[in-house]
Amino acid sequence: MRELSLNVLDIAQNSISAGASLVTLSVCEDTANDWLTLTIADNGRGMTPEQLDRVRDPFYTTRTTRKVGMGIPLFRMAAEMAGGGLTIESVVGVGTTVTATFCLSHIDRMPLGDMAGTVSALIRLNPQLDFLYRHEVDGNVFELDTRALREVLEDVPLCEPDVMEWINGTLAEGLLPLNSQA
Repeated sequence: MRELSLNVLDIAQNSISAGASLVTLSVCEDTANDWLTLTIADNGRGMTPEQLDRVRDPFYTTRTTRKVGMGIPLFRMAAEMAGGGLTIESVVGVGTTVTATFCLSHIDRMPLGDMAGTVSALIRLNPQLDFLYRHEVDGNVFELDTRALREVLEDVPLCEPDVMEWINGTLAEGLLPLNSQA
């Protein structure tokens, strides 16, 4: 993968496959300390300690359509190549949290990529689920929470074209000041 946003998309898809009703995506850019932290958390079915031990193995997957699972190993490799690391916490029946850290200025750090497009695609393709996207750059925060949107929209689906147009505009407008800081 050439952009970290694609890793986030892949891990978020794992959350969806695990039955999550809420997926939280968090990006924290701390330029003073030269760190980028990406967190994907869900309230899905979680993993047993045995699954948690094996999840970093590319030849382990719970999918029945293929015999390899490269998402976590590739994300971990990207983090380690950029002077960071990856942690996974999971509790059966509670959910899973994947956190990857990267040295912001490291020459081998992949670009963050199109997080707005990633969040938009997740919402559009999974309108029945809730997503909380939080992006922080040096203490300045942008947040989009589909639960708040549902309260306003009542019975209008999030995947309606006008709603998605608004979501895309809000993401672009909300991230623009943050992107100009980084």
